[in-house]
Amino acid sequence: MKHNLLIVEDNADIASLIQLHAKDIDCAADIAPDGKQALAMFKQNDYELVILDLMLPEVDGLEVCRQLRATASYVPILMLTSKSSELDRVLGLEVGADDYITKPFSIPELMARIKGQFRRNEALQSKDKTQSNHVRFDELSIDTAKRLVTVGGKEVTLTAREFELLLHFACNPGLVFTRLQLLEQVWGYNYEGYEHTVNSHINRLRAKIEKDPTMPVYILTVWGVGYRFFEA
Repeated sequence: MKHNLLIVEDNADIASLIQLHAKDIDCAADIAPDGKQALAMFKQNDYELVILDLMLPEVDGLEVCRQLRATASYVPILMLTSKSSELDRVLGLEVGADDYITKPFSIPELMARIKGQFRRNEALQSKDKTQSNHVRFDELSIDTAKRLVTVGGKEVTLTAREFELLLHFACNPGLVFTRLQLLEQVWGYNYEGYEHTVNSHINRLRAKIEKDPTMPVYILTVWGVGYRFFEA
């Protein structure tokens, strides 16, 4: 099998159905029936994608997502849930999910989403290999190989998505990006309803890398348009 994924789903029929069709796209899939087992299996195995239900016994899907995003290794997370309100979708994205699909779902659409996440992850890995290992701006230093960020020599802890967002800015200094462009290029989304997700991530990123987040030096707001990164 080309890819290895983890299905976190307490409905055995749905989990088995996904596992069966995953084989058709060259994926080996393990199944975790609850959040606690999912976290344990994630520590023991290398997965390239996690399909994560929101409503789970033991540990719910949002908490599983938070804990996976707190680890050093980045893995795409596709949330699969019966909850379909905008608030639930936004919460999933806010805690680090890469994609979101609601039940009932079509198998062809789910398989297309899975393949899309693999393509995106491969593109990101290829991009990392072609970039210099170090990007520096004033006191800000980014080590792309180690995914390490320091400000004034002090290490800053970023989530995987915050790191990707910062690196995207730093590799394009001076260029202005709209929120929708950032969603497309960093999140892989193109839905206008999620633009405030960009705002919240930038606010958190500023709080971590700026001396005074209310007067940012690195990530600048272009009023009425979007954001741009410091240009020397």
